[in-house]
Amino acid sequence: MEHTFHSSQWKWKEFDIKDEEQAKQLARKHHTCQKWIDAVKTNQTNSLEMYTGTPDDEVIWGSIVYKQDIHEKQKKCVFHFYLTRDELVTADLDLKELDHANVKAMREKMNLSETPIEGFLVLLGEIMSHFLMEIDKFEIRLRDLLWDIKERNNTKILDRTANADHELLIWKNLIIPMMEIRMAVGEAFGDEAMEGTQYKRTKRRITRARELIREYEEEIDALLDLENVVSTHRGNEIMKTLTVITTLFTPVMALGAVWGMNFKHMPELEWKYGYLFSGVLIAASTFALYVFLKKKGWMGDILAVKSKKSFFK
Repeated sequence: MEHTFHSSQWKWKEFDIKDEEQAKQLARKHHTCQKWIDAVKTNQTNSLEMYTGTPDDEVIWGSIVYKQDIHEKQKKCVFHFYLTRDELVTADLDLKELDHANVKAMREKMNLSETPIEGFLVLLGEIMSHFLMEIDKFEIRLRDLLWDIKERNNTKILDRTANADHELLIWKNLIIPMMEIRMAVGEAFGDEAMEGTQYKRTKRRITRARELIREYEEEIDALLDLENVVSTHRGNEIMKTLTVITTLFTPVMALGAVWGMNFKHMPELEWKYGYLFSGVLIAASTFALYVFLKKKGWMGDILAVKSKKSFFK
């Protein structure tokens, strides 16, 4: 399918990979076209190449992952582009995959663009708008996570924090190629392309998304540090509590082991108040040990009940 914009000054063509005749026609236009066509058939990840050997005949081409599922690696959408000063060719581009894309508004902006370079930047800007809308949804989930950590701090919350960190890495992985393409447009087509309104608008959108990702990364790093502090403290509290309990029960175990021996001659077995004596001795020894630990300050608040509002409950 072919779209003509701005009084026929430039064209946007949609390339059908299965159409051999269309592929032959495109390959005859420029010596780099065949290389791009071959890449379209095989490449399913981000890529970027350019040709700047001939003045006013510069070309950039490549592939962009413009949608990626956060749970499954293979669930993604990739489109391919071939951009010259006169024409924009795309393949496998389905804007319906972008829930927040305004296709009508995008085509109106393209129609006002004087060159395919500006039209391509309009397309990238619309994809970035979709990214920003999705990042806003991520922000809502992150805000909920911030409060859930305080209210229900457990392993599930830690898993959610790790998943949020992974999702943020995916968004970063989607935005970095956009940054590279934006820089490549300036490198290939010069200052004239960089002075255009669409270039500056798309650049600002990419910068905004990048800054948001950077700020959210700092928030998640802080959350993970908090989780690490809380987990370490709670682990230490558990170990100290178990140590205190074990120490307090040492008289019980030691004296019980002595009187549990099956020696033939044990005078205590014949005592009338032997049972009472053993109980009192065990209780007294345990209490004396508790007082000793308390005076040393080794008990502290280890066994105290924590406030319900505490992170360390």
